[in-house]
Amino acid sequence: MDTTPEVKDVNGNLLVDGDSVVLIKDLKVKGMTITLKKGTTIKKIRLTDDNEEVDCKVNGASIVLKTCFLKKA
Repeated sequence: MDTTPEVKDVNGNLLVDGDSVVLIKDLKVKGMTITLKKGTTIKKIRLTDDNEEVDCKVNGASIVLKTCFLKKA
């Protein structure tokens, strides 16, 4: 039995490790002074144990993003 969680973007598209995603909204990053702008492409996402979150690197920092703010590129 496959225990891999189904992770989907805001449009219902299935996301997998290594996908590129685009932000659909400006996001302030907690604990950092940067704001990720709408339309920013984030490459090489990694899935987490939570099917509503993905891990990624932005400007050298590792952050976790909610899938409700992402669409598959």
